[in-house]
Amino acid sequence: MKRQITGLRAADLSALDRTPDGVFLVRVKRVQFRRYAPKPYYTVALVVIEPRRFAGNILSSSLYCNARALWKLNWFLRDFGYDAESLDRDEVDEAQLVGLRGVVKVSHVVYDGIPLVRFDGFAPASRWEELSPANIDAQAS
Repeated sequence: MKRQITGLRAADLSALDRTPDGVFLVRVKRVQFRRYAPKPYYTVALVVIEPRRFAGNILSSSLYCNARALWKLNWFLRDFGYDAESLDRDEVDEAQLVGLRGVVKVSHVVYDGIPLVRFDGFAPASRWEELSPANIDAQAS
């Protein structure tokens, strides 16, 4: 069966990838749990707030919930200001995550030929001024 998809020939992977590697101040837009037997995970969509030229771009990636990867999920929850009492009870409420703000370090990787966004690190939103690319460039000068 043939399908007509307007704009397909003009689509380019580089056009989809508008947000470069770097550090961004973000807000949690959506979190969904995915039950995949060997490695359950959360898909996390973050909206860029700063730097302004990337504001509104969406960064999506996975945070795994298997025993070897829980440290990264914990780091994300803690630095984005998730409820400490819920965290102490090992509870994650997806609705409570939406709207939380923090800093994320992002890199782009290709795994099995598929381009992916990887969350490499997190920090509280209060550290944005210290970690922002503009501030780091100013300190290097």
